[in-house]
Amino acid sequence: MTNKPRFVFDTSTVVSAVLFEQAKPSQALRRALKLGHVLSSLPTLTELAEVLDREKFDRYVTQEEREEFLEGFIDRTLEIEPVEEIQACRDPKDDKFLELAVAGEARCIVSSDNDLVEMQTFRGIPIMTPAAFLDATESEVDAEEK
Repeated sequence: MTNKPRFVFDTSTVVSAVLFEQAKPSQALRRALKLGHVLSSLPTLTELAEVLDREKFDRYVTQEEREEFLEGFIDRTLEIEPVEEIQACRDPKDDKFLELAVAGEARCIVSSDNDLVEMQTFRGIPIMTPAAFLDATESEVDAEEK
């Protein structure tokens, strides 16, 4: 097991990172990749691929750019196979992120989804917005740059 921190990003946050390069979700994802590992699982990657394939995003980035992002995301994440089925979120589709965080021993879940964010924590794992993540990790970036 590595000492590097592990982070889980929900689909809405990753999609926002793709669409809006300078927005908080994109900044948070870049910071997480710099500080440690972003975790993924087959269920989270499947959902991300399905969402990124939606035509409504064509006006922001091309299909080809989204496919390239997905390939790079898969290459840069640490894939974990969740071992426990969890049913704790009011939106059952979001339980896969809780399962991933528990199985991967994540430091936190970064989410733009109110169903997750309003939980605040799950089994001691904080659930925070991209902006809160950036605030919480600012000192780590400062320390790493010194």
